[in-house]
Amino acid sequence: MNTLKAEKRSMDVKAKKLRREGYVTGNLFGKKLEGSIPVKMTKTDVARLMKTNNKGSQIMLDVEGESYDVLIKDVEFNSQLGHYDEIDFQALVSDEKVQSVAEIVIVGYDKVVEGVLQENLKEIAYKALPKDLFDKVQIDVSEMKVGDTIRVKDLDMAKNTEIGLLTDLEAAVVTVSAVHAEEKAAEPEEAEAETTEA
Repeated sequence: MNTLKAEKRSMDVKAKKLRREGYVTGNLFGKKLEGSIPVKMTKTDVARLMKTNNKGSQIMLDVEGESYDVLIKDVEFNSQLGHYDEIDFQALVSDEKVQSVAEIVIVGYDKVVEGVLQENLKEIAYKALPKDLFDKVQIDVSEMKVGDTIRVKDLDMAKNTEIGLLTDLEAAVVTVSAVHAEEKAAEPEEAEAETTEA
């Protein structure tokens, strides 16, 4: 399990100032903690961690020498500047179920030769004990044909009694739909119309 080092943050210093100084701000909260603990981490450490982890990942958070088994609960990424601004962590308690999300990872994309693959969900929300947490769900679509749909209830995680799914079981995760002939025919005409205008 990955470890991220953090320091307690003084609330006298504004988050903006800390970010300018190269820090990412955050909060650590949990059932067994009295209130939340404001923390700060270096941007370099956070960037390294987030290469292999994401929202829903379980890591160890070392706050000034004290280790916490935590869940990355919320991530605020600044796409304009290309770095993380804020990350919130939930301290885990072994016998308490927590709410988390698992990112959907599609494999076998290039094997779908007929039709168009539509990804309807990016993540799945669920509740589980810390020992049953996971942050990714792999879905193999290589065998899918036009008209096929994989729903949440078809996934292995739906059969696991230790996991309580919060996303609708009937929700479509991926679907393969037919490419309409009219759309194909309309494309060249549109392209010609654009050329004429130019």
